[in-house]
Amino acid sequence: MLTEPFADAIAEAERVVAEAPHIRGPQDLIEGQDYLAGGIRASIQMAWAFDRDFPYFVRSTGPYTKMGLDNPDTLYFHAWLRDDAEYVVTGRRGSTTDLSFQILDGSYSPVNVPGSLAAFDDRAIEIDHDGSFEIRFGPGLSGRNAFPLAPGSAMLVVREVFSDWHERPGMLRIHRADRAGAAPPPLTMETVAKRYAVAGKMLVGRIRTFLAFAERFYLNLPVNTLTPPRLTPGGLATQYSSAGHYELADDQAMVVTVPAGDAPYQGLQLGSMWYVSLDYVNHQTSLTVPQARVDPDGMIRYVISERDPALANWIERTGHDRGYVQLRWQRVSRVLTDADGPRTEVIAVDDLPKQLPYYEPIDSAQWRARIRERQAATAARMLG
Repeated sequence: MLTEPFADAIAEAERVVAEAPHIRGPQDLIEGQDYLAGGIRASIQMAWAFDRDFPYFVRSTGPYTKMGLDNPDTLYFHAWLRDDAEYVVTGRRGSTTDLSFQILDGSYSPVNVPGSLAAFDDRAIEIDHDGSFEIRFGPGLSGRNAFPLAPGSAMLVVREVFSDWHERPGMLRIHRADRAGAAPPPLTMETVAKRYAVAGKMLVGRIRTFLAFAERFYLNLPVNTLTPPRLTPGGLATQYSSAGHYELADDQAMVVTVPAGDAPYQGLQLGSMWYVSLDYVNHQTSLTVPQARVDPDGMIRYVISERDPALANWIERTGHDRGYVQLRWQRVSRVLTDADGPRTEVIAVDDLPKQLPYYEPIDSAQWRARIRERQAATAARMLG
């Protein structure tokens, strides 16, 4: 049967989810099955976009196809490449904070994400006064807006980062230079069968990879702490991150204090034990600097808790007593040090009014307005 390899992969992926070591109860398993559904959707999409001769950009992850502790402030796109062909990317720069490009190889394993062969942001290219640009990728290329493809190049990943969620996204298009005006060959049953098989491999690979990745890079850290800023693993040239995991009782809050720095993008988010973002559309599970309240001393104090502390910088746990915490700084122009990084403290929620140096509560109407704004901004961004 044509779909049998994919059906077998779904069954294997479901076993991986069911046997995940972090599962403690029914809610963990329910979320795991939802995570699996997102992986199925994403793998089908990626396999059917697997065309190196007539590539196009697709959304790599989103609210319903999450993976790899996806950043709520980022639109992710990817297109497949050959390392022996030339590709042209045309686009228009939006008003977003950062636009970056990365070339990955095809090496997935349960302990590694694909290797990075090149990474740069839009400061490395010339952009016309109206925001339009053209970039060329190919073996041996050099010159204006031209970047070489190293042997093994398999995927072009583009990230567009929103610091203010009302920023205007840009536009992207890709084509293989020697295929412009041509058309792909007719679809065959062999091609469809291959796509189902590829989708199955992608599904199992992504679930195994990112469960192992999270355990390797986060769970060996002391709980309720965050690392100093460090270059983000994976070859991103201008991104630093601070990572950790939390475990809190419902009457506890983890206060993360960090300077509102000079990086164009700085944001904090929570993730579930499935190593994906929590619901950032209908809950405030992340904040950028423009969204956050900056105290008079220049510090941002995020309050991670289950109980509502009636504060603008409340980061909602949404019922997750355990999970991941990540701070990111992007488009940096200097080395970040410990002084740029966070301090953490676990405080009883009832003690926040006397423990926080600038305690200014907000009412329920102000909170609902914040959530309405998130919902509207996300909906507009998803149409971009």
